[in-house]
Amino acid sequence: MRGDQGRTARLGGPLLPGDRRPARRRGAARRRGGELTFTTLTKEALPVIRYRTRDLTRLLPGTARPAFRRIQKITGRCDDMLIVRGVNVFPTQVEEIVLRVPAVAPHFQLELTRRGRMDHLAVRIEARPGVGPEQRAAAAATIARGVKDSVGLTVEVAVVDPETLERSVGKIRRVKDRRTES
Repeated sequence: MRGDQGRTARLGGPLLPGDRRPARRRGAARRRGGELTFTTLTKEALPVIRYRTRDLTRLLPGTARPAFRRIQKITGRCDDMLIVRGVNVFPTQVEEIVLRVPAVAPHFQLELTRRGRMDHLAVRIEARPGVGPEQRAAAAATIARGVKDSVGLTVEVAVVDPETLERSVGKIRRVKDRRTES
């Protein structure tokens, strides 16, 4: 229990939240975040059981006491993670990059395909109305470079006409997995 105090928080109750990172990566996990897990503290004569929430968050730095550390707002779900050529990619990472480019709308779609034996990720983004072909090409290059720099994955980016991507009611469907359609 002593080693867990630096990376866990107590949220009032018999559960102790923590992260699921190996000890050598815990310093990086504090900055980047990880999956929120809870460990029961009141059970006797039972093994330590960790309850996985599949929520992504991180511990906030500079809180008063290690046993009462606060967590950041939940930023996503582990279920949303894609693994492309050994790189973990979350749609929210791509969304952050897309939202920084003024020539494109916030409507995008990730399309997973298989080329040969390798997975390939393509990003289709709607342009804003009135954006010309030169601006679209520049926006596509900016987004491709941003994904390469922040995620570490080379993607194909296509900026399409406004209102061409399908809309969904309820939860937004950002990913189309077409790897099995070959």
